[in-house]
Amino acid sequence: EHNSSIRQEVLAGVTTFLAMAYITVVNPGILSAAGMDFGAVFVATCLAAALGTAVMGLYANYPVAQAPGMGQNAFFTYGVVLGLGHSWQSALGAVFVSGLIFILLSVLPVREWLINAIPRSLKLGISAGIGLFLGIIALTGSGIIVSNDATIVGLGDLTEAPAIFMILGFVVIAALSARRTVGAVVIGMLAVTVLGWLTGAAEFKGLVSMPPPMTTFLELDIAGALDLSMVTVILTLLLVDVFDTAGTLVGVANRAGMLNEEGHLPRLRRALLSDSSATAVGAVLGTSSTTSFIESAAGVEAGGRTGLTALTTAALFLLCLFMAPLAQSVPGFATGAALLFVATIMARALEDLEWGDVSESAP
Repeated sequence: EHNSSIRQEVLAGVTTFLAMAYITVVNPGILSAAGMDFGAVFVATCLAAALGTAVMGLYANYPVAQAPGMGQNAFFTYGVVLGLGHSWQSALGAVFVSGLIFILLSVLPVREWLINAIPRSLKLGISAGIGLFLGIIALTGSGIIVSNDATIVGLGDLTEAPAIFMILGFVVIAALSARRTVGAVVIGMLAVTVLGWLTGAAEFKGLVSMPPPMTTFLELDIAGALDLSMVTVILTLLLVDVFDTAGTLVGVANRAGMLNEEGHLPRLRRALLSDSSATAVGAVLGTSSTTSFIESAAGVEAGGRTGLTALTTAALFLLCLFMAPLAQSVPGFATGAALLFVATIMARALEDLEWGDVSESAP
């Protein structure tokens, strides 16, 4: 019914996982600065991603993966714990409370009205804008663009290995995609990853290891989160999660052709409940807010159209518990190549704007 196949969905799930596997390393690195154990947060990150993504696939039937969100984890560490002086246990409690409020908003039609009230032109703009943001992330991460005092953005050193491999990966993915090769994104990523290993630009760190002990499980301090000083923290976590998820769902669904004639998301409430429940469960496990990942667009571009894509990604996150060295062996320039390609695809949404109507094009 979705013009897909099991092979296509599995490949899409693998692609999504590879595009966002970095979170299993980056998130523990950020939260460990708040005093949390790196290994415990690694386990919590993998479990929260696996559970949240599985619920999204089984309940909402969307090819959208979830994991602890970038931005939210930085606010958790540098804003709440190090900035305001709260304990990481209280911060986890605040994440849990925000998740419960999120669930309530998802059950009620409030959040659904909010997302469906966004005009079609802005939904297209959100999709293209997220694509351009992914492009900036990819180009910056590989050193192709750097900050510049005079021009804000400047050209980096294109002779460095990360830049060379990222550009090579992007070209391979684009060429394979132009030839309509199934799994073009994952093939391109794996190709430059292996090249990186062979040339020493990336390090192969091994295959398997046992998961470290999960010392953050059930360590959240709900009583501390209910302190008056935490009200603004909870509201901030809630609002960031709400609008981040809204933008991601709209952007990914638009690229997958899932919006209906009115530009609305079908099964939206199920998707929102999946996202909000993942935030609450993630806090119990010991990580910051879990949210839908825009990297899901990489899987959609590889052909993902159903919840089987998400289930495949969820299974790989569970395997990642025992394969942390291998997951860390996929270099940033490989995922950057995929993100840059997805950026060019998502920017296509701009062609559907009514450019002759300034009330549509200007917003």
